[in-house]
Amino acid sequence: MTEPTPAASGSGEPNKEPSKNALKKAQKEKEKAEKKAAAKARELAERQKKDAADAEDVSKDVYGELPLCGSKDFKPTGTPREDLSKVDQVEDKEITFRCWVENARPQGAKLAFLNLRQGLNTVQAVVAASEKLSKQMVKFAQNISTESTLAVTGLVKRVKEPIKSATIKDFEIHITKLFVEVKAEVPLPLQVEDAERPLPSDEAGQDEKESDGRPLVGLNTRLNNRTIDLRAKINHAIFVIKSGVCSLFQEFLSQQGFTLIHTPKIQGAAGEGGANVFELKYFDRSAYLAQSPQFYKQMLIASRFQKVMEIGPVFRAENSNTARHLTEFTGLDLEMEFQENYHEVMGVLEDLMLFIFKELNNRYKKETDLVRSAYHVDEFKLPESGKVPRIPFQEGIKMLREAGEELGDFDDLSTPQEKHLGRLVLEKYNSDFYTLDQFPLAIRPAYTMPSPANPQLSNSYDMFMRGQEICSGAQRIHNADLLAEQMRKHDPPIDPNGAGTKDYVDSFRYGCPPHAGGGFGLERIVQFWLGLPNIRMTSLFPRDPQRVAP
Repeated sequence: MTEPTPAASGSGEPNKEPSKNALKKAQKEKEKAEKKAAAKARELAERQKKDAADAEDVSKDVYGELPLCGSKDFKPTGTPREDLSKVDQVEDKEITFRCWVENARPQGAKLAFLNLRQGLNTVQAVVAASEKLSKQMVKFAQNISTESTLAVTGLVKRVKEPIKSATIKDFEIHITKLFVEVKAEVPLPLQVEDAERPLPSDEAGQDEKESDGRPLVGLNTRLNNRTIDLRAKINHAIFVIKSGVCSLFQEFLSQQGFTLIHTPKIQGAAGEGGANVFELKYFDRSAYLAQSPQFYKQMLIASRFQKVMEIGPVFRAENSNTARHLTEFTGLDLEMEFQENYHEVMGVLEDLMLFIFKELNNRYKKETDLVRSAYHVDEFKLPESGKVPRIPFQEGIKMLREAGEELGDFDDLSTPQEKHLGRLVLEKYNSDFYTLDQFPLAIRPAYTMPSPANPQLSNSYDMFMRGQEICSGAQRIHNADLLAEQMRKHDPPIDPNGAGTKDYVDSFRYGCPPHAGGGFGLERIVQFWLGLPNIRMTSLFPRDPQRVAP
């Protein structure tokens, strides 16, 4: 008899042990849940910690980064902004102003000093932890990147000792609110404080170091990063002075009855002759950038404008890579009729420059002194009105020969000879500004009036600062037949009936008074006034044979 198979008690099924895989899976699920719970606990703890810290940050609403100005999230406050130049008028008052950070100096966890700049003014600011100002705000201030733009509110406080590191020496700002309007990226391609120091002595523009190890950044590096370089106070001062020269030029000549004009800078032909013009495509034909406004100035005198002046760009396609040449510069030009002698016009030009020099001393002394503190140059020696040295060219030749120079009676002066003559004139006349008169006709433009005293000379003149030319001028031929004759005799000859000259020559066939004028190089005036080593420093974005960017 067969025995029955025993059944599992209670369930009617056989007993089964969990598999190893199932046990491992369960263990992993458990560990995963524990990690998730731990992460949540940490997150909760950190949130609680942050909430507690925020609760302790009494300054959380008065510092931070503002939304982008003009964005949909930006809400203007309407708070008036102050000018730091007037900080002495608001002692013990709270002011708000825009500025940027020159540097931040941490002094432990509870204190930071910021050097803040606005224009040419710098001020020391203090961020100090207190019951009303948190350590978090101090830390924020310590970590603001250099050159970031800020909106600052603070109390103006007088200091006991002058502050050496700022231009505002008797006051500092105790910051109560501090917002970053625009954050500057770091690192900067060029440090602004390096641009405050003088150029290296190497004219090639290579970087060097001072004896104390601080960098002297070369001109090429600066020009390649020009928007940073131009932030330097010394560069701001240069261009404030440059603007001032233009204003003074117009101010003086306006009082003399001159009319401001604007002549074309695109011409259909290279009217003055020579190859120093830039050709450009003008629709279906060629055109040229103007070498000067000369022809148009004279045509306006023929149009019965008695006195005209212009400030405008001048283009010269000269492959001159010197420290005083640019391919695009700003011309200060004037032309006027005179009564009996072209020296009447020379007198106006001389008085114009004396006015500019004297008013630069009066109105722009702060900027001049700032630049000259880096580029040390002797004070500019000025003669009195009516006593500007007027030296005949032949006398200048004689002075140079007596000083050892070898040159012919009608040779043009080289740059070293011009500088040498400048030193001789300074020694003899105690003037850094003077005029050379009666230049050889052969080295002047074809429209220059020949001298009645000597047919090899001309009624022309140049003006000099520190022995370097800043102005070229002359009496112009105002008779069409004589002008045509002189143009044909010129080297190289110029066709008076050519495309770029016929209208100009014909303008004198209908009666034109005797007239003279001149053209100054604005950048040269600024360069020589300040004693700068390179003219490129006086052009915002200079153009020379090697540079057309930025």
